[in-house]
Amino acid sequence: MRVARFAYAQPVGNNRNKVHVDLGPLPELTGYVLRRAQLAVFQDFFAAFAPFDIRPAQFSVLTVIERNPGLTQSQVAEALGIKRTNFVGMLDELEQRGLAERRQTARDKRSYALHLTADGAALMRRLKPVLKAHESRMVGKVGEEGRDALIALLREIADGRAARLKNGKAARAPRPGSAAT
Repeated sequence: MRVARFAYAQPVGNNRNKVHVDLGPLPELTGYVLRRAQLAVFQDFFAAFAPFDIRPAQFSVLTVIERNPGLTQSQVAEALGIKRTNFVGMLDELEQRGLAERRQTARDKRSYALHLTADGAALMRRLKPVLKAHESRMVGKVGEEGRDALIALLREIADGRAARLKNGKAARAPRPGSAAT
């Protein structure tokens, strides 16, 4: 058996044929760990929301429409970072299921405002406790303070901001060798 040179080896296989795979530097890479965490979160989400046949992107779209009735397709897609071509197909499916609807806007006949249907609004009410339980399971893994810190750090990455003010002071200087130096 090969011994891992890095601090982390991933056990794979069943009990009889278990091997430890040297992942090299992967467990120290932000993108790799972030993706593994996303998979764990999505696995729980899929299990929790399976009875409603709702995927994470669909839930996001329904949430934005619920909170902002009347936005256009382009506005919702842009707000969620979904490519317009992917968004149209997803919205078609939500519309076919009777959860959302497009309404032609008075100002621009080529543009459609998005709204939840009565069934869509009822579904969102039923999903709120499911979402709360899902989020509680995730918080249970890292604690409330860990969640708050994780959200803040992930927002830093997602927002693409190099520096923020914290408690009225500038963020610490970048580490030598980082992209910021």
